[in-house]
Amino acid sequence: MTFFRLAASLALALLMTMPDPASAAPAAPRPFTAKDLVMLDRVSDPQLAPDGASLAFALRETDFEGNKGVNSIWRLSLRQAGAQPQRITAKGADSSSPRWSPDGRTLFFLSGRGGSSQVWRLDEGLGEARQVTSLPLDVNNFVVAPDGRSLALSLDVFDDCADLACTRKRLDEQAAAKRSGTVYDKLFIRHWDAWADGRRSQLYLVQLGKDGAAVGEPSALTRGIDGDVPSKPFGDDSEYCFSPDGRTIYFGVRIAGTSEPWSTNFDIYAVPVDGSAAPRNLTAGNPAWDAYPVASHDGRKLYYLAMKRPKFESDRFGIMELDLASGSRREVAPGWDRSAGSMRLSADGATLYALADDEGEHPLFAVDIASGRVARVAGGGNIAGYSVAGAEIVIARETLDAPADLYRLKSGAEPERLTRFNAERLQGVAFGQYEFFRFKGWNDETVQGYVVKPYGYKPGHKYPVAFLVHGGPQGSWLNDFHYRWNPQTYAGAGFAVVTIDFHGSTGYGQAFTDAISGHWGDRPLEDLQKGWAAALAKYPFLDADRACALGASYGGYMVNWMAGNWSAPWKCLVSHDGVFDNRMEYYSTEELWFDEWENQATQWEKPEAFERFNPVNHVKDWHVPMLVVHSALDFRIPLEQGIAAFTALQRRGVPSQLLVFPDENHWVRKPQNSLQWHQTVEAWIKKWTASPLN
Repeated sequence: MTFFRLAASLALALLMTMPDPASAAPAAPRPFTAKDLVMLDRVSDPQLAPDGASLAFALRETDFEGNKGVNSIWRLSLRQAGAQPQRITAKGADSSSPRWSPDGRTLFFLSGRGGSSQVWRLDEGLGEARQVTSLPLDVNNFVVAPDGRSLALSLDVFDDCADLACTRKRLDEQAAAKRSGTVYDKLFIRHWDAWADGRRSQLYLVQLGKDGAAVGEPSALTRGIDGDVPSKPFGDDSEYCFSPDGRTIYFGVRIAGTSEPWSTNFDIYAVPVDGSAAPRNLTAGNPAWDAYPVASHDGRKLYYLAMKRPKFESDRFGIMELDLASGSRREVAPGWDRSAGSMRLSADGATLYALADDEGEHPLFAVDIASGRVARVAGGGNIAGYSVAGAEIVIARETLDAPADLYRLKSGAEPERLTRFNAERLQGVAFGQYEFFRFKGWNDETVQGYVVKPYGYKPGHKYPVAFLVHGGPQGSWLNDFHYRWNPQTYAGAGFAVVTIDFHGSTGYGQAFTDAISGHWGDRPLEDLQKGWAAALAKYPFLDADRACALGASYGGYMVNWMAGNWSAPWKCLVSHDGVFDNRMEYYSTEELWFDEWENQATQWEKPEAFERFNPVNHVKDWHVPMLVVHSALDFRIPLEQGIAAFTALQRRGVPSQLLVFPDENHWVRKPQNSLQWHQTVEAWIKKWTASPLN
C-alpha cells in the first residue's frame, strides 16, 4: 500500500468514527457580554440606487487594539438571486456616507484615506475609487446635485476669510503658536465636547469636471450667515437639499448673534446656487425650530419639520407644507400626536415617509400629504434608518435582542432580511427574554416599562435587579439594541432588568412629554416608584432585596435625586454624567435653552425653580453606596458635577467610587473605554447585590 493510499484509508476511518456535525449536540448557550457588545459590527445608513437595483450602506467594525471604530462602504445587489453584501472600499480606509448619483452609475462617499476627510467616488465598471475633492479643509458632509454635475458640501471656515486657503493658513499658525490662550466675547465658548475656535460650518458648491473630479475654487453659498450649516454638534446632510432643478439650495440654520446658547430659533433659507442673491428666510414668522427641508418633485412645494414653542428642544415636530409661489403653508397631519423625523418623499410625490417614537418603538410611518392620514409601514423594534427608491423600501431594524440588520419591505409579507453581519459572532449567545408592561403612574395615567429576564433564567428563582433610568429626560427606553446602555449586558451578567418610560418620555403624545418640565423630581419619581412596585407584583423572579438603580444624564440626575429622596429599595447606585447641583449646572452648561425651558426662567429670575428639585440640598440623606462616572470632555454636564457628587459621598463616609474618562464626552464610545465602563459598573452592582454569579 502506498503512502497516499494509507493516508486516505486512515482519513476515511477517522471520518467514520467522528460524529456527524449535523447530528452533534449543539454547543451550550452562553451569556451576552460587554466584550460582545463592543466587538459587534454596526450596520447603518442604507442608500438605495435610484432604480432600486442596488443597495449601498455603511458598516462600522471595531479595531479593538486601535481603540476605535473603522467604517467602510458595502454594496448588495437586489436583483441577483442569492447575492451577498460586498465591501467596496478598502478595509482600514475609514469611509462613510454613501450617496448615489442621480443616474445610479456613481457612488460618492466620504473617506479619510488621504489624511483628511474628502469626497471620493466609485464609478460603474471602474473598480478603483477616485478622489473627487482635494480641499485644504475637511469635508463634513455633502449632497449630490440633481444633475450629478456638482456637490453642495459643508466646511468649517473662519467667517472673515475670503477663501479656504486663508482658513487653512490660520489653523496652521494656531497649531504652531507657542501661546495657547483664547479670548472670547460671546457664548458658545464650548459646545458638547469641543472648544470654540471661531469657525462656522458653511455651505459651498463644488463643480465636477468631465473626469468626475472637482474643478475650480468652491463657491460660498452661505457667506454672511452667522450660524452653522448644518447645525453642531450632530447636524448632517438632512439639514439641506437641492431644488429639483438644481438652481436653489434650501438649508436650516440658527442665526447665532449673541443669543445662540439660549435660542432654538432655527429657520429655513433658500439660496440660488449661482450666488445671484443672498440667502432668503422662508420661515421668519416662526420663532421656534424649523428644519429638515424636503423639496417636492415638481419644485412647487417645500416640506419641512417645525416646532411651535421657542426654547423647547423636545417640542413636537409637525410636518409642514410651504407653497413656494404663494407663501401659504399648512400642517400636513395636525392630528398625529407624534414628533416626526427623517422624512423622505415617495416616487409619486403623494406620501411622506417619517420616523417617530411610538410607545417604546421607533417605527416607519407613511403620511398621506393630501389627507394627513398616517399609517405604520414598518415596526417591530427600532427603525434606525431607511431608504426609498421607486417601489423599493429598505430599512435598518434592531430590537432588544438583535443588533441592526437590513431588511427589504415586501407588500403583504414579512420583511426580507438582507444582511446577517453578526450571526457568526452571536452564534450560541442566549439573550434575555423581554416583555413590556403597563401600570398606572402619575395622575393615574398609563405608563409603560419593560423587564428583561437574566441569562440562565429558571422559573421559581429570584434574581438581582438592574433598575435603569433613561436620560433626556425627553427620551425613551426603546425596543432597540443600544451600544452604551444595553440591558442585555446586565442580563448576561445574571441580572434582571427593569426600565420605566416615566412622564417626560417620548412616543406617548406631546402632553406626556411636556409633563416633566418644571417637575424633574416629583412626577417622574412617582412613575419610577409605582413602576418598581408594579414590576415586583407582576414578576416574582425580581429580588426586591438585591436591586441597584443606574442612570446617565437625566438618569444620573435622577439617581442623585433618589439618593436623598428614595433610597430605601436600593443596595447601590450608579450615577453617570448626572447633575449634582442645579444652580452650578445652569452657569456651566452650554445649551442654556434647555435649563431655561425646564425651569421656565433663568436662574437669577427664579432661583426657587432651580432649588425645588436640587440633589445637592439632600446630601445629608445620602447613605447608599454609589459609583460616580464622569468624563472630562462632557461640556453638557461638566466634570465638576461628578467630582462634587463623589466629594459629597466621601465626606459623608458613604462607600463610593469615581470613574473618570479624560478623553470621552457625554458618551463613552472608544471600545476599550466602553469595556472598562461595563466591567467597572458590573463589578460595582455585583458587589452590593451579592449576585450568585460572583
